[in-house]
Amino acid sequence: MTLEPILSASTAVQIHLLAAVMTLALTPVMLMRRKGTRGHVLWGRFWVIFMALTAASSFWIMEIRLIGPWSPIHILSMITLLSLFNAVRAARRRKISAHKAHILGSLLGFLGAGLFTLFPGRILSDSLFSGHEIQGFSATLLLGGCGLFWLTWRWRKA
Repeated sequence: MTLEPILSASTAVQIHLLAAVMTLALTPVMLMRRKGTRGHVLWGRFWVIFMALTAASSFWIMEIRLIGPWSPIHILSMITLLSLFNAVRAARRRKISAHKAHILGSLLGFLGAGLFTLFPGRILSDSLFSGHEIQGFSATLLLGGCGLFWLTWRWRKA
């Protein structure tokens, strides 16, 4: 592992990565708290802020240009921002099943997009695996798949 690719990346990439790491760190905290408590609401607010910052900061990252300066990942960012808005609105209206669905959709999109950052040649992949792309990528897919399965299973039981 080396931090050089991250440290030499643009400020937008660094903000995006920091927000994504904070979102990832807060995800189990938010999901494992008893729902409806002040703690769940507080940690959920921080999670929404970091998730929104992750999605919004992606609009300043334009290395993959497939649609003008944009890529398909930017469509996912727009959907994520809309989903976060709908999740907060549903929670405030006490429509818990809709809130849960929007949060789960945002989370699955976040984890899916995160897996693409681990492809060889991407900044995060270069930083984490530095020369060991194939082994590291395979291990990450396995761990990510297990983590995604566990989060989905845990969420359904909550």
